[in-house]
Amino acid sequence: MPDAPPVFIVMGVAGTGKTTVGALLAGRLGWRYAEADDFHPAANVDKMSAGIPLNDADRVPWLEAIGRWIDERAAAGEPGVVSCSGLKRAYRDRLRRGRPQVRVVFLEGSRELIMRRLAARHGHFMRVEMLDSQFADLEPPAPDEGATTVSVEPPPGEIVEAILKAHPDVT
Repeated sequence: MPDAPPVFIVMGVAGTGKTTVGALLAGRLGWRYAEADDFHPAANVDKMSAGIPLNDADRVPWLEAIGRWIDERAAAGEPGVVSCSGLKRAYRDRLRRGRPQVRVVFLEGSRELIMRRLAARHGHFMRVEMLDSQFADLEPPAPDEGATTVSVEPPPGEIVEAILKAHPDVT
């Protein structure tokens, strides 16, 4: 749908603040927000809770569910923001295919900073030990993907401001 309202995918490894930044961005814009973790089938959550990294096959139903959410926004004429690890280009390509309204925001940070954040987090299925597998899978967006890369060093409000500055057409 070429005239569909924009949908931001806020991506990065676990602990980059995707949920916080995505929710703040959606709130600032008055848009719908979805947390990609909510799209995982129970089997995926069980696997990750047991410290077992997901493989590409595990991610297919998850990516399809996120794609349906994006399509529902387009059908309703609503913009949106979804947080999603989107670690591999193939995942991002799948989510962008046939959806020109999708804009990718890559939250980038050092392994050390993200490790500290994960260690301080409680009640989440993503275990600190799995961070290495996330960095191993991470394929940062290439220039031809048109993604906006934002450092996770500043506070979340400043990250949102940087995203909005890079996308003045949505404010």
